[in-house]
Amino acid sequence: MEQIAAVLGDGARWRLVELLAERPRSVGELAELTGLRQPQTTKHLQALGRVGLVTVFPLGQRRVYALESEPLTALAHRLQQLASTAGSHTGEREVLARYRDAISQETALADRDHWADGRTFSFERVLPASAEVVWRHWVDPDLLASWWAPPSMTVSEGLLEPRAGGRAVLEYRDADGRYRSEGTVHEATPYKRLVFDLAVLGASFSATYDVLLTAAADGTRLRLDLRLDDTTVAAAPSIAGIETGWNQVLDHLARVLQGAQS
Repeated sequence: MEQIAAVLGDGARWRLVELLAERPRSVGELAELTGLRQPQTTKHLQALGRVGLVTVFPLGQRRVYALESEPLTALAHRLQQLASTAGSHTGEREVLARYRDAISQETALADRDHWADGRTFSFERVLPASAEVVWRHWVDPDLLASWWAPPSMTVSEGLLEPRAGGRAVLEYRDADGRYRSEGTVHEATPYKRLVFDLAVLGASFSATYDVLLTAAADGTRLRLDLRLDDTTVAAAPSIAGIETGWNQVLDHLARVLQGAQS
């Protein structure tokens, strides 16, 4: 399949295929219709023949070429599969487009240090699990690593020690590098409330996170309030991704908990 696609990447060969799709033609006729010299036309036809796209019929002094439809049908089927797969991920493209626009907006606002200090974000989910189970998914390092990562990333180190003064660490990694945050746990009331801060190393800002768990009819209501501090101009791209990133991560947590219950 790759060989066929490569061969058809040449404009002259593509034109030959278009002409042969209408009917079999001789080398001379194809050369005349394409404006190529006959030796060039023959070489292109030989390349098409090597991947099974054309068959040559020697007829005395003439050589007539015919197009084979089966390889083209297989290629069309594969291209349709790729198009369908790409179409199923339009939501991810939209997320990237929103993130790109958010970066542009935040970069325009980031004209001085501390430009976003005090900005707050709030997120809420009703999760399909008890408060105890949700709590464990925040304070157990293995469970934390199972959900707290944006798409295409994994958690290489995650730690929220459930006690005042405990360590808070979050490190992502992907094919492009590692992204680390460190901080301190300020409050840890089991199954109810977890407050901690994290400073994003290299991104030049810190944030305080306040996680509140309350009972809900279908499980546990989680509310996350986030407040920014110590922001610098260089933090604009990271801040632009907070809303999208946390929505993705909390959706991931909900799916993980749903899977654990089934």
